[in-house]
Amino acid sequence: MKLIVITGPTATGKTEIGIELAKKINGEIISADSMMVYKYMDIGTAKPTKEEMQGIPHYLIDVVEPPEDFSAKDFVEKADEKIKEILEKEKVPIIVGGTWLYIQALLYGLAKAPEGDWKIREKLYKEDNISLYSRLKEIDPKYASKIHPNDKKRVIRALEVYLTTGKPFSKYLEEHSFKEKRYDFIGFVLTRPREEIMERVEKRVENMIKKGLVEETKNLVEKGFENAITSKQAIGYKELIPYIKNEISLEEAKEEIIKNTKKFAKRQIRALKNKFKEDENWKWIDVSQYTKEEVFDKIIKNYNNN
Repeated sequence: MKLIVITGPTATGKTEIGIELAKKINGEIISADSMMVYKYMDIGTAKPTKEEMQGIPHYLIDVVEPPEDFSAKDFVEKADEKIKEILEKEKVPIIVGGTWLYIQALLYGLAKAPEGDWKIREKLYKEDNISLYSRLKEIDPKYASKIHPNDKKRVIRALEVYLTTGKPFSKYLEEHSFKEKRYDFIGFVLTRPREEIMERVEKRVENMIKKGLVEETKNLVEKGFENAITSKQAIGYKELIPYIKNEISLEEAKEEIIKNTKKFAKRQIRALKNKFKEDENWKWIDVSQYTKEEVFDKIIKNYNNN
């Protein structure tokens, strides 16, 4: 039985489409979202509620505490287990999420870079983003050009690999072949016109604030997770910390969340265009051009005919 993958940039409607699809084809969902794995972070990560799940089992949501690291390798190991369980029930595994790194690793495998060295990693985390990124540009300009200077996690991973092996991380990525698939799958990249995505981002942020994002952030701070939610990835939380500390207004915090979410969506669009080009395995669907039923028809027809 083939896997179905539903991905796309933020605010394109992946979650809702994944749930409806699962109901139609007897599927179960594995989340491929690097923020939904964290407990207590519900509103800001747009986790589906119990009601929204409509009885469809969801896996790899609420897996770890906010300060814990959850790598692509961790995702692959846990997703492999869940796929096996779903297939044993003779149901369809549906991977839903926008974290392309998780999806790529699951479908094509991880690059054979060395295991992490926690002593090196600990030292590097004490340095600031600018000096770390400058070092990476010197030793591995190719990889540095592909990531954001503030993406501390990936910058440190690349430096760690070089310091451990003397070999640039980009070399490991080049040597890694993506030709052999780990699973038989059909993937769908949901998209919308860029202006529409940006409008939906604004509405989503407004909705999150109404649902209680400020209270959720306060709760995380009270639990001692402030450092975890000020990471670059924790959009929606990190921007509210200055508001909670009375340094900025709620309106300013909200504008920051919108601005950073839009930037994130643009990065996602670029990455998905680069990683999952349209071919026999990947179909791009502009969901703004079709009714929901037409979108499901397209997905199911491609799934049955592939």
